[in-house]
Formats: sequence, C-alpha cells, structure tokens
Amino acid sequence: MLRQQAQEEKLTLLVAENSTGYFGVYLAKPGYPKPYQARMERGGKKVYLGSFITAEEAALCVARSPEGRAAAVERAAAAAPLTSEEARQQAQAEKLTLLVADNNSGYFGVYLRMLGQPKPYQAQVKRGGNQVYLGCFATAEEAALHVARSPEGRAVAAERAAAAAPLTSEEARQRAQAEKLTLLVADNKAGYLGVYLNNPGHPKPYQARMRRGGKKVNLGYFATAEEAALCVARTPEGRAAAGRAAAAGSQGTPPAVPSGASLKEEGTVPPMPPGAFVKGEGVVPLMPTDAFVKVEVVVKEEEGSTDGRPKRQRTK
Repeated sequence: MLRQQAQEEKLTLLVAENSTGYFGVYLAKPGYPKPYQARMERGGKKVYLGSFITAEEAALCVARSPEGRAAAVERAAAAAPLTSEEARQQAQAEKLTLLVADNNSGYFGVYLRMLGQPKPYQAQVKRGGNQVYLGCFATAEEAALHVARSPEGRAVAAERAAAAAPLTSEEARQRAQAEKLTLLVADNKAGYLGVYLNNPGHPKPYQARMRRGGKKVNLGYFATAEEAALCVARTPEGRAAAGRAAAAGSQGTPPAVPSGASLKEEGTVPPMPPGAFVKGEGVVPLMPTDAFVKVEVVVKEEEGSTDGRPKRQRTK
C-alpha cells in the first residue's frame, strides 16, 4: 500500500543497511505503538520528522523530504553504469554528440585518471575559467555522454558542426534541393546572390553576406560558391528573395516568339504577321487592303501584217 503510494507520487523508498532496512528510518522505541522514527540531517543538524507504526511509513516520510529527494537523485546518478554501446544509444536518443578528442580517453572532456578502479574515467569541463568536475564513470562513452549533456559540451558540438567538412558544389545543390531552397543566381564574380569572391587562393575564398536591419551581416566563409549560396538561401532574407523571384516568374509567361520575329523550320509554316503574303508556284497570294498592282504594257512588233504596218501585241 505504502509502496504503491510512493510510486504514484514518483518517490523512492531508499533502502539502507541498518536495522529498519530504509534510509533515514530508525527503530527508536521497540514495543511502542510507533516504534519507527524518521529523521534527516539538515544544515548540519539532525531533524526529527516523526514516529510511525511501520518502517515503510517512516521511509515514505523521508522520501517526501527535500533531503530524501536529493538522496534519490544522487543514487539514480550512481546507478548501474552504462556500457559503451548503451551510452552511444542514449546519446542518439537525446540527439547529443559524443565529441571525440586526441587524448587518452578518445573523447572531449574525458580523462583516464584511475586505472584499475571500477570507474576510471573522469568527466570535466571548463566553466567560467575553472575546471568543473562532472563525475567518474565506468566507460569513456558514459563520461562523454555527461560531457555532451553539459552546456559546454553542447556549445562545442555546435562549433564543430559549423566547422565541418565543406560541401562540394554538387553536394550543396543536392542539399538545397532536399531542403526545397533556391540558390539565387546573380551577375557577379561568384554567380550567386549574396556571395562574393573575396579571398582567391584561400581554402574558403567565398564569403556569404546579407543586408539585415540596414547593415551588412557576414554569414561566413566557404570553399565553394554553391555552399555559400546555400547558406544565403537558408536565411530569412534569402527565402524572401526567392519568394519574390518566384512571384515575378509566375506573373505571366513571355511569348515563345517575340513580336515581329519569325521562326524558320523545315516543314513548319510559322504564323504570318498582318499584311504578309506567301509567294509560291500555283498559289495566288492574298493582297493587303492598301496594296496595288503595277501593270506594265509591253509592245511586241511582229512582221507580216496585212496593212503593211507592224502588228502590235499587248501583253500584261
């Protein structure tokens, strides 16, 4: 009954190697109606929490106290150690990175300090200029997991991700396609909006920058123009520019043939502009309304007329 109550309250009845079997519980008055006494140490002094009929009831009182809760947390932290594989799986579940390093443990913030001990690996980080001890662990991976959970570990993971291996041009295009982004082209040396070739010959010659709040903001340096363009495309300004470009392209499709132009293709008769006509063998063209026909009269003289005068023949 009392154990169920503790479970409902998400409390732990802490066991101990004493006469009652529970942490903070003592058999103070055997033979009395309430022989079990609960007490804790608080501020360097023993604090009496009450007397109880059963040891479990006294243990529940202890579990409800601030000291009892703190002791439960400490014991949970000191529970059965994680194996290397379990620590990796836990890091993956929490979306954390076990940061590798070139030291005797193989992990950032983890040091092999106590060879031969049950928990030889120590985890520590630098915080505010001081070394902060995070605990000792059975495996390097479990120690690395605790480092990864710390603010310092998360910050280092973010820095390393930003400085990861550069993307090739093709990889950047594929990444943009996967993220449904547009690498906006521009008439500049780099060929992309917001991308500038500032350091030719350097490992990362392309700079990405945008104007934000009236000021130019540097977004970083990149090995390829496409990777820099991808960085621009991910910004709010880049997305807005892509939206404007898409809207401008959807306002109307330009004609395939500009006004006044003609297409010449074998076996294809292009549309005729107003006033045009086709001249072909056996075909009488349609005449424009303002056209006129010029008739030339040709006189051809023939010999052998009856009246002695040359015959004339009119040809149109």
